[in-house]
Amino acid sequence: MSTVSAHVALTLAAHVDHVFGVMGNGNAYFLDALERDSTAEFTAVRHEAGAVTAADAFHRSSGRLAAATTTYGAGFTNTLTALAEAVQAHVPLVLVVGDEPTSGPRAWDVDQIAMASALGARTYTVGRTDAAATTVIAIEHALTYRVPTVLAIPYDVATLDVGPVPEAPEPRLPGRLTPQGPYAEERVREIAAALASARRPLLLAGRGAWVAGAGTALGQLADATGALTATTALGRGLFPRTEFDLGVAGGFGAEGAMEAVREADVAVVFGASLNQFTMRFGQLFAPGTRVFQVDVAAAATHPHVSGYVRGDAGVIASALVAGLADAEPSGWRESVDVAAARRYDDGDALASDGRLDPRSAAARIGELLPPDRVVVSDGGHFIGWANMYWPVASPDRMIMVGTAFQAIGMGFPSVLGAALARPESTVVLTSGDGGGLMALADLESAIRVAGGRGLAVVWNDAVYGAEVHVYGSKGVTQKPMQIPEVDFAGIASSLGAQGVVVTTLEDLDVLAEWADQAPDQRDFLLLDLRVSPTVVAPYQEEIIQANR
Repeated sequence: MSTVSAHVALTLAAHVDHVFGVMGNGNAYFLDALERDSTAEFTAVRHEAGAVTAADAFHRSSGRLAAATTTYGAGFTNTLTALAEAVQAHVPLVLVVGDEPTSGPRAWDVDQIAMASALGARTYTVGRTDAAATTVIAIEHALTYRVPTVLAIPYDVATLDVGPVPEAPEPRLPGRLTPQGPYAEERVREIAAALASARRPLLLAGRGAWVAGAGTALGQLADATGALTATTALGRGLFPRTEFDLGVAGGFGAEGAMEAVREADVAVVFGASLNQFTMRFGQLFAPGTRVFQVDVAAAATHPHVSGYVRGDAGVIASALVAGLADAEPSGWRESVDVAAARRYDDGDALASDGRLDPRSAAARIGELLPPDRVVVSDGGHFIGWANMYWPVASPDRMIMVGTAFQAIGMGFPSVLGAALARPESTVVLTSGDGGGLMALADLESAIRVAGGRGLAVVWNDAVYGAEVHVYGSKGVTQKPMQIPEVDFAGIASSLGAQGVVVTTLEDLDVLAEWADQAPDQRDFLLLDLRVSPTVVAPYQEEIIQANR
């Protein structure tokens, strides 16, 4: 029998290779067809939010279309925070869900279409005769607009026999956004002229530049102009000449590097939204810096931008390289000691309260991590430590699920997506104790899927750090911000991992021993770092200052 659910499963499987989810009676027949009759791999998670989070991380690590599935009702509503994150982060993802019957809602049904719409996700509902075509439309929507799309299977049509799966057309996707018209062309010439005459040019790139495949062209542009380079947190590793790269711009940046950024007289930003964190709450550039922005957004995204071009970062970077063929490099980047500018404070072995200083722990872990790694990060106060001390080779190797929606509790399921997207690499999770407890259901999933290629670092300070530093410093009572110290190492060990409590830098020698073993000869490792809550991350200090 070829059911409506089978039409959805087999059509989707032609465009994805991994689906993450939890089975329920709303998606049981979809999963049955996916498992029996397709080549797509299904990976079970233990919480529906983890299904969307794992798929999200899979896309960010691989660049490929992501897919997740849950049942209707409570199964769907459990995904909403993760779905909102994926919407905010522009992740192309298809979420297959069960839904109310076509005859109308039952007592336990909710308006799933309205809920998804409120987050910014469109829903396509399959019918008896159009399931395959509707599935292609949902895929096309997700890829065209780079947004999660919900594909709903009504309960009363899920098992209807509708014959063989019809041949569905391939999704039709738009080409690269190319600036057109005299205004846009003149603005590109204006940027080229500004770079050619700049004495201290700077190029800043974000995840949008990586998605556009602009890295090579931007490297050529930096060489042609003698520009120093920097990236957003989501663009780390994009520029090919690391010896001239100042690292992450904003609160994760080293102070010396940010001083160099402020010396720039011309800055051109590619594929970055220039949010408040990248812009250091308006303090990233000096008042005299001419700032240009290249992005696919409808308009400039920060008031400091003096010239904007809407277009694909790779297309415009290549046009600028061509326009600067005869330019003389400024020579600025050779005059800056970039290595010294990028140096961070490695802190002390122990903080004043006798607990680990997270800076020294982060620095030591950075020295010991396997070089072929993907870092996945939950949200929370600790996010600066990995961004400051653990370099990665390219933007698809620093996965920050949760930051777009300012959410925590997405760390452990992110490991699954990254591990399946990068089966040759070590996946390193950085998570706080608060977010770790929220995501605890999928610690088992992370251990099961990543195995010896998985490492989790839990910054266990027994508080919600961001709240303590921002609101505790204002006199707000800290009792609701406190967390009883949890034995994450013990929990991980009970689930089949190697869990280690770390109270001194010497305890981190276990990481060196683990890294020396072959992945198939070792277990998933969880480092339970008992860090001090008294050490404030530099980016958090900027937030505190901005909120005064």
